[in-house]
Amino acid sequence: MAQLSTTQLAGICHAFPSLHTYRTVDQDLIQTCKVNSPEILDGDVYKYYAEGEWKRSSSGKSVAIINPTTRKTQYKVQACTQEEVNMVMETAKSAQKSWAKTPLWRRAEFLHKAAAILKEHKAPIAECLVKEIAKPAKDSVTEVVRSGDLVSYCAEEGVRILGEGKFLVSDSFPGNERNKYCLTSKIPIGVVLAIPPFNYPVNLAVSKIAPALIAGNSIVLKPPTQGAVAALHMVNCFHLAGFPRGLISCVTGRGSEIGDFLTMHPGVNCISFTGGDTGIAISKKAGMVPLQMELGGKDACIVLEDADLDLVAANVIKGGFSYSGQRCTAVKVILVMESVADALVEKVKARVAKLTVGPPEENCDITPVVSESSSNYIEGLVKDAKQKGATFCQEYRREGNLIWPLLLDNVRPDMRIAWEEPFGPVLPVIRISSVEEGIHHCNASNFGLQGCVFTRDINKAMLISDAMETGTVQINSAPARGPDHFPFQGIKDSGIGSQGITNSINMMTKVKTTVINLPTPSYTMG
Repeated sequence: MAQLSTTQLAGICHAFPSLHTYRTVDQDLIQTCKVNSPEILDGDVYKYYAEGEWKRSSSGKSVAIINPTTRKTQYKVQACTQEEVNMVMETAKSAQKSWAKTPLWRRAEFLHKAAAILKEHKAPIAECLVKEIAKPAKDSVTEVVRSGDLVSYCAEEGVRILGEGKFLVSDSFPGNERNKYCLTSKIPIGVVLAIPPFNYPVNLAVSKIAPALIAGNSIVLKPPTQGAVAALHMVNCFHLAGFPRGLISCVTGRGSEIGDFLTMHPGVNCISFTGGDTGIAISKKAGMVPLQMELGGKDACIVLEDADLDLVAANVIKGGFSYSGQRCTAVKVILVMESVADALVEKVKARVAKLTVGPPEENCDITPVVSESSSNYIEGLVKDAKQKGATFCQEYRREGNLIWPLLLDNVRPDMRIAWEEPFGPVLPVIRISSVEEGIHHCNASNFGLQGCVFTRDINKAMLISDAMETGTVQINSAPARGPDHFPFQGIKDSGIGSQGITNSINMMTKVKTTVINLPTPSYTMG
């Protein structure tokens, strides 16, 4: 890794007000510096990033970020204007042309440097995640470290994928002589618009940024409001890595003011979006722009009579309640055979009773959900289930945005919770009389992200997997996104295209073909 300059080291210290010392291992040398006034702040408002600089918006307005735990304003970010979006797009287009001419090994070198700086700053970035989205402290650190690993892996994978082309000869198709040589390669797609969700504002941002950059594209990042400051700190790590000016931009603001303007901007050549129903609206307006979208799921867990119920219970707790259920790949409904339902419910109830509930700073298992509107939506699903006769395995309890974990037994298909995605710590159990009934419920959903099946019979597992209309089926484990190089995709309303490092790199490139026409046929060794 190249040695960081004094200016870069100072910039690192300026960028992270909560960081008292900075250490980077550079050829076994540990360098330390003290924190001075942060350069990415304008008073108490975080600046946006464009043209390689931290900038104030000409709007003079800001957007408040509410701490889910305290329900008070924690941070403020710039409310960027449409004119500023135009400027960002213009510089992104220009920077991309130069970046595309940068050698592949050099692009990878930049990414490795950014990954190292990102992992070095796991503590202050994690602190933002705790305060912005109430993610438990330990999980917040894990997200940042995982993101650094993703960037490094992407750099290596990109060198392998993009370093290879394809060679075709014309006589492999009937009726042709060998007088045409076809050379194909992958070329950049242009300007990539990346829109990550609140629940993984760092990891699901770099999962879009790194593939775009290694492929020779420029990137415009629109972070979620909740998670925007963590994303800005992450972008600063790329800034400190020395990427060319204008290649990476991060605009903040209200979706109502710049959301459609961004997604419909003529300067955008590709959109990578992770979120909810907004993605469907984007897809209808995007026109000919290639889309990569993951839009949520109602991930079903099918439990057969021969399943290891202790394994099921452990995975249900992990899959259904980690980060308070605010994950696209969370277990959203348990479809269990009637003969083992009582035993499974008791095992899950016992584990739910052991979950800790409280603030994210204390690394509690269940922390406040992201907003009051989310809390109210979850409560609406719970009230509907109660009104229609679901069995409450725990007392429903809520304080502000903090909702205690709740297992609902004897849920029926006429209840909203059977179909809607709560994105909270509430898990319904539907008792089924046959495997076919479970598969039918899974496939009747508008979603099709992931699902899982628990059985000791691998033959049954494979048949059920083939029958489930989901992008991924986990056998004897809860749904999960990752490892990050695994393909990740949904069908139906759960998304368009496929993610995962390799798939993302391929999606953010185009195929270029050059055909050499020979005057006469030529045969090797002929």
